[in-house]
Amino acid sequence: MDWLTNILHFIVGGFQWFVNHAMMIYYDIEMCFSRNVSMDTLLTLYWFLFLVEFPRYYLLEIFLAIRYAILKPFRKKTDNMARMVLFSENPLVSVLVPGKNEGKHIYKLVMSLREQTYTNFEIIVVDDGSDDDTPYICSNLEKNGFIDKYIRMDERAGKAGAANLGASFAKGKYIVHLDADSSLDRNAIEEILIPFYTDKKVKAVGGCVKVRNSKANICTSLQALEYLKTIMVGRMVTSELGIYHIISGAFGAFERETLENIGYWDIGPGLDGDITQKVRKAGYKVTFAKDAVCMTNVPESWYRLYVQRRRWSRSLVRFRIRKHKDILLPNRNWRFINWLSNMESIFYDCICNYMWFYYLIGLLFTYTDRLLEIMVVAWLIRLAFTIIAFGVIMLITERPREELHLIKYLPLSTFYTGYFLRVTRLIGYTTEFFFFNSYRDKWNPRKTSIWAQAEVN
Repeated sequence: MDWLTNILHFIVGGFQWFVNHAMMIYYDIEMCFSRNVSMDTLLTLYWFLFLVEFPRYYLLEIFLAIRYAILKPFRKKTDNMARMVLFSENPLVSVLVPGKNEGKHIYKLVMSLREQTYTNFEIIVVDDGSDDDTPYICSNLEKNGFIDKYIRMDERAGKAGAANLGASFAKGKYIVHLDADSSLDRNAIEEILIPFYTDKKVKAVGGCVKVRNSKANICTSLQALEYLKTIMVGRMVTSELGIYHIISGAFGAFERETLENIGYWDIGPGLDGDITQKVRKAGYKVTFAKDAVCMTNVPESWYRLYVQRRRWSRSLVRFRIRKHKDILLPNRNWRFINWLSNMESIFYDCICNYMWFYYLIGLLFTYTDRLLEIMVVAWLIRLAFTIIAFGVIMLITERPREELHLIKYLPLSTFYTGYFLRVTRLIGYTTEFFFFNSYRDKWNPRKTSIWAQAEVN
């Protein structure tokens, strides 16, 4: 029972550390106000933080993270049994890598694949009309046996079109979809296959994406923190609740027969969110594999990050509210768990952003004379929440020593998540609601965007 004692010591020690820091923050908050402020006034001023953000993004995650840590030894038994069945069956896996102008990343990805603990896989690279040296690099990799099949598309069809073409050549029982700029931990493919053998209802599994270039600058470090919070912890939480709703295009696994049944990827932007919706609507189960770790590069400039997140935000409106609106409406295929999955995303990711904007405008016009004071206290409250979140991250991450350096960015992360990302999402949602901008995004070929828009209309 040493493992349980260690977990309890960690929890007690972490709680004491948090209480000490929480008291320091409380005294800072008290000193920030030039007049006495009651608890009722604090709740009135910061209702959005205490009533919206804290219960969902902190309290729930603390509970489930502790539960995850306590049950991990018991889950390990189930996983080991599944692992034995996996290696006994030894199914062929098709690793699918679609992309454009990704030649500089392909070699690193292929090398990480050659080090995998699970080795029965084929690598299919689909070149989506590259105009750099990708054809030369991939042809040489194929010639020398590093990849099994290289498919060259002379005309760009978009990522979904490239993925569909590659899938038509796949021979494996499972298809693993990877971004070309990814690299995998040695056991990543093994870990992403385990859920298929622990629960036969599972037909699609999402991997845990983390940031490779986290030390490049402040922008990437803050994204690294965000990925740990929203992907590693956040998706573990939604998976535990049965409402996991997006398998990242950077690293996801699908049963090939299931993909055939649902018609593979629909063309157009935002293929990862769309394919997850299709799998759920078909009645299959999707889950998250926290220990299947994929490292990826993130934007190193604030403008590129803004453009990326604006595009991601448009996808929420396009898929959850527009294309797959039937999930929200009573019909013969209606399922409560799918409705809850979509509504959780729509409410917290979209509606709450507009609520936050309303809340901010209210503060601006109601407490003009004390706005700076109020904003400083809001930052301190958010900092306390962020410290809690980082404690949860350290509790469940598989590489705490490597990620501990991110602690110094906690004070800045409140501005990043609390303002930069919220404003970016608001712009993305609003422009998509009124102007359908996702169908004009240069990230996707114009002809496939027109086709995708026609399908919805």
